[in-house]
Amino acid sequence: MRISPTLRPHYLLTALCLVLSLAAARDGRAQPPALPALQADLSQTSVSGLSSGAFMAGQFAVAYSGIVVGAGLVAGGPYYCAGYPGVWPYIPYLANAMSSCMNPGEAHSAPPVAVETWRAAQVFAKEGRIDDTANLKRQKVYLFSGTSDQTVTRPVVDQTFKFYQLAGVPTGQLAYVADVKAGHAIITDRNTDQACALTGPPYINDCDFSQAGDILRHIYPQLNPPSAKLSGKILKFNQRAYIRGYLSSMSNTAYAYVPAACASAACRVHVAFHGCRQGAQAVGDHFYAKTGYNELADSNRIIVLYPQVEPSALYPYNPRGCWDFWGYTSVNPFLPDFYAKSGVQMAAVKSMLDRLAAPRK
Repeated sequence: MRISPTLRPHYLLTALCLVLSLAAARDGRAQPPALPALQADLSQTSVSGLSSGAFMAGQFAVAYSGIVVGAGLVAGGPYYCAGYPGVWPYIPYLANAMSSCMNPGEAHSAPPVAVETWRAAQVFAKEGRIDDTANLKRQKVYLFSGTSDQTVTRPVVDQTFKFYQLAGVPTGQLAYVADVKAGHAIITDRNTDQACALTGPPYINDCDFSQAGDILRHIYPQLNPPSAKLSGKILKFNQRAYIRGYLSSMSNTAYAYVPAACASAACRVHVAFHGCRQGAQAVGDHFYAKTGYNELADSNRIIVLYPQVEPSALYPYNPRGCWDFWGYTSVNPFLPDFYAKSGVQMAAVKSMLDRLAAPRK
């Protein structure tokens, strides 16, 4: 059948609308359910993470210090680590992230300088980009550096410790574990996980203790023992609903563990950030189901939120699926905002928390 030239635009427009409608319907069927509104108590929020997840947890804990009461940073550098060294207007954020913030000895560079990153945090707070840094004094912080970790080495984590000292975190609230022969991994007490000193996927190592448990107990003292059998369930939800724009490198889907008690009672929230190459797309449920957070959260009315980042090969360039601690999500790489509340990943996680805190319907 030949289509009249005068009708051709109409047919093309109709066909385009049909394609878009079919795509929308297909996407609608594929979308996971929404994150539930559970009236969570955000005033008791805490965060933790491994590697890039530790950097992200540290950023979030500083930027949103008004609600965050504690942080667990496993192999992570200080806030705004990639912002130093450098002289305005040019700061080599990516170069710093891959050298000073990871293994400065191997890269023949100096470690980050906590005095400088603390100074930057104070400036950002005065400019309103992050919450008041005075809030950090009340946080409880757990730091960890494995003696066999050559990915993010101890000189970097030492500066994280120094950052929190400068922030005025009391000695009794600041734990630093640096005597375990662990590789670059989050630590468990599961003999089915990798040997303690190894570094490799899924970056979950058996060193005969539950690091997730140690983190949560440090932040929230006097917790009940972990549940032998979980009462709640792991929810798969539509993370895309909380992301602004298309440069986030965040997955369409994320996960949360919700104890049964949280369906009717106000619960605290802990955000657990996976490391590079450790998102669900790479390691399945290993991080969000098998790292020990859920068992202790279950018996203590704590919701665990597991936001997800996935690899992005082109734009933004994030081939290893890392959280952004150097600016790959920013349109202008010379003026990034990854460290601020306006950062696309930071804002997305806060939106998820706000949804959990919304009134039940």
